[in-house]
Parts: sequence; structure tokens; C-alpha cells
Amino acid sequence: MQDSDNELVQRYLAGEEDAFYSLVSKYKNPITNFITRIIGNYDQAVDLTQETFLRVYKSLGSYRSDYQFSTWIYRIASNLAIDELRWRKRRGLFGRQNASREEPEKETAPEEQLADTRRSADEVLADMQYRKLIQEAIQTLPPAYRTVFVLNAVEEMDYEKIGQVLGCSLGTVKSRLHRAKSLLQKKLAPYWKKI
Repeated sequence: MQDSDNELVQRYLAGEEDAFYSLVSKYKNPITNFITRIIGNYDQAVDLTQETFLRVYKSLGSYRSDYQFSTWIYRIASNLAIDELRWRKRRGLFGRQNASREEPEKETAPEEQLADTRRSADEVLADMQYRKLIQEAIQTLPPAYRTVFVLNAVEEMDYEKIGQVLGCSLGTVKSRLHRAKSLLQKKLAPYWKKI
């Protein structure tokens, strides 16, 4: 049976270094993917993920176990991602830097690669173009809407947990998510007719 996040934190605080590495192992990829979707740049997301874990490492002594660890770490990651977007905006760098890059593809066994032989090259290309359109549309959302959308649609968090991560009310979460979906529908409307 795996230890809960809070048990891992307690074990680390009791002197077991491996407990912290278990937390890193569990959250490294989800946090990197989350930040990538917010800022649109995988390489910078890797750096911000490292910064997230550095801040977690330094602050574990003040972590309050009455909150979920996942909420706490996503809040740290979210704040770092939003700070990055603000920095870009101030510097005029808020372009589509690496916006179409997604998380690195995992290596698949040869059997998995052969399993999908019925799809034509045109279908695969259309699917890739569709995913790219969606990713680019998400990147055009204002940061507050983008963050809520990614937490809900990609990270599959419920409204209450999103509110805890972002430190905002349930009504604000619902409003931002509704607005994000409306903006995405408008952006993607011309493509629905073609697809």
C-alpha cells in the first residue's frame, strides 16, 4: 500500500529523504504538463517545475496537513506559471513561444505502435492539426481563464479544488471557466465547419 502524500511529508520531516523523492516522482510529470499548458513552453515549464519542488522542499516544515498536498503544490506551480506570464507581458514577450509543443511523447512498445493500423495518414494528420488548433486556442486565453480551464479540463479538478488552488471563490471559478469555454468556442467556431 502506498503512503498518502501527508504520510510522505511526515516521513520526510522525520528524516527520511526518500519520502521527498517519492513526492517528486509522483508529481513531477503532472506539474510539468500543467505548467506547459499554462505558459506554452515545455523547456520553461521544466525549469518552473524544478522551482516548484525547490519551494516545496524549503517550505515543507510549514506545510499544514489539514490541506491536501496536491492542492498546495498545484497552487505553488500555478503562482509560478502566472508570474512567468506576467513577466513576459511586462517584457513584451507574450507571443506564441513554443505554443504548439506539448509534453514529450512517451516511448511505446512496438506492439502499441502497430495496434492503430486502421487509421489513415489523413486521419492522423487531421487529428494532429485539430490538437494543435485547440492548444493554440488555449494559449490565447487570458491567464486567469487559461489556468482555470487547464485545471478543470486537463487536470480534471473539481470546482472546489480549483478554488483552493487559486485562492478564489466557487463563483469565480465557475465564471472564469464559463468565460474560457465561451472564448474557446468563438475561437474554434470557424474550424468546426471544416472538420
